[in-house]
Amino acid sequence: MYKVGILDGQSVQAVAFAKSLKSRGHKAVLFCEKKISFGYYTKHSYKSIIAPPIKSNSYEFKEFFFEYINKFGLDVAIPMNDQSAMFLSYNKDVLKDKINFILPNYKTFIKGYHKNKLMALCKDHNFPHPQTIDLSKTQELETNKTFKFPAVIKPNQGTGSRGFRFIQSMAHLKKTLGEYSQTMNEYHIQTIVPKGGKQYKVQLLRVDRKIVAHSAIEKLRYYPVAGGSSCYNVSIVENNLVSLCSKVLEKLDWKGFADFDLIEDPVSKEVLILEMNPRPPACIKSSIISGVDFPELILKASLGEKLSFDHNYNQGQYLRYLSFDILWLYSSGLSISNIKIFLNNLLSRNHYFQDFNIFDIKSFIFGIIGGIKDLIRDKNKKNIFEKNTNF
Repeated sequence: MYKVGILDGQSVQAVAFAKSLKSRGHKAVLFCEKKISFGYYTKHSYKSIIAPPIKSNSYEFKEFFFEYINKFGLDVAIPMNDQSAMFLSYNKDVLKDKINFILPNYKTFIKGYHKNKLMALCKDHNFPHPQTIDLSKTQELETNKTFKFPAVIKPNQGTGSRGFRFIQSMAHLKKTLGEYSQTMNEYHIQTIVPKGGKQYKVQLLRVDRKIVAHSAIEKLRYYPVAGGSSCYNVSIVENNLVSLCSKVLEKLDWKGFADFDLIEDPVSKEVLILEMNPRPPACIKSSIISGVDFPELILKASLGEKLSFDHNYNQGQYLRYLSFDILWLYSSGLSISNIKIFLNNLLSRNHYFQDFNIFDIKSFIFGIIGGIKDLIRDKNKKNIFEKNTNF
């Protein structure tokens, strides 16, 4: 039995990790930045602790985390969000004698997490990806006759669609660049993939330069409706996509878990790499219900145990993020056809909920409340998500 620290434990994926680890006899300690969340109230945690937010107060969190380890001890740390993964990677040298975790060194971490650097690597090695240019290289943009509009300006680091700005033409771009004059090196511009293509996610665990576990899903619905987080997906077998993402990790010399977002060009039918997340996604439960227990595998890999690809993968398992799927239904319009789509497969044996659990109801209720507060906060910010996105 091990004591496992789950960083950014307020997240919905932290609940899936805590449940899996508890079922195997381990103790999951969830470090949460807020009480009103999925993670803080889940019955599957050994203990839920309010800690300083890593993203906005990393120095204070570091002091808090080190003090906790020294006082109470932890065997393993597993990050749930980008910032907690970055925190562990950045502090790898000072933490290596205190706690176990599996992540690449910080230099490698940034190459994979930094979206513009990842796109540059894809370009160098001919991995399929949307046309991407560093926003600071405006001269290259102006002379590039093949770059296609519409396009989107994206931050090099971040999650979801936060900070996106949609650009319709070169003239529109030139008019907009002044707003980014002080921060151009923090953004890139990327062509928008036309509507109509499939969207995928691929999860991999790479240990000792070998892929020891992988899974994949197809996003069937997302919220916001025009393109966003998965609210209904199905586990699939996509060996070509797994192979592609494995090659990216090989070029990075990645160590640990990685989650890829990919999108199909509906015209060419080519599947393009959009980004890589250095931690478990919100929909990681899809992998678990399909037979790939990433929580246990990451724990073992963190402890240096030898792993082999010996799990039975069961495709065709549906995962619904109920709260977001209700928002999808409302945003799509409460028509009879949409209601039928929403109800389809709801009571089947291979259907699971990402957030809802009648036996862990406090987690669901407070997670919903926290999610509503986050949506209201995000809607009050500029450029969080523009409805004319095409992916």
